Amino acid sequence: MTRGPALRILDVNFNRAREGLRVCEELCRFALDNARLRTRLRGVRHALGALVKSDRFNATVLAAARDSRRDVGRQYDAMESRRAGLADVFAANIERVKESLRVLEEVSKTVDAEAPATFKALRFEVYDIEKKALRRLASVRDHDRPLGNATHRERASGRGRRR
Repeated sequence: MTRGPALRILDVNFNRAREGLRVCEELCRFALDNARLRTRLRGVRHALGALVKSDRFNATVLAAARDSRRDVGRQYDAMESRRAGLADVFAANIERVKESLRVLEEVSKTVDAEAPATFKALRFEVYDIEKKALRRLASVRDHDRPLGNATHRERASGRGRRR
């Protein structure tokens, strides 16, 4: 494999992992009100951000390898158009993060000898966070279903409108 495609793969997976982490972080912050899980997710996201800015993975080099316009995976996937609730949003995004970390772990082997171990450690940290968050999100699941224009949670807090 030439370095160009490897850099494109690394670039897209750095971005995908950080985006997914941010979604999960926001859910832990606002749906769970769980500062500990939010902080752990933020730590993983910041670790990835530090790696992409390092000399090992230069953000400028990765961005230069990017070709968003001609990306054959750019089209919108109908499977992504619907989520049953916040627990499903979390589950979809944490899967995206785990998959991206695995890709980073494997492809980074072609450009840096030390990075794969870092990605593997981050992936296992995400596994642990996922287990704890999904347990907590299960209790939120029924409260995220829409009732008219408001969810159960919004009605309980007085923020939702009744028709």
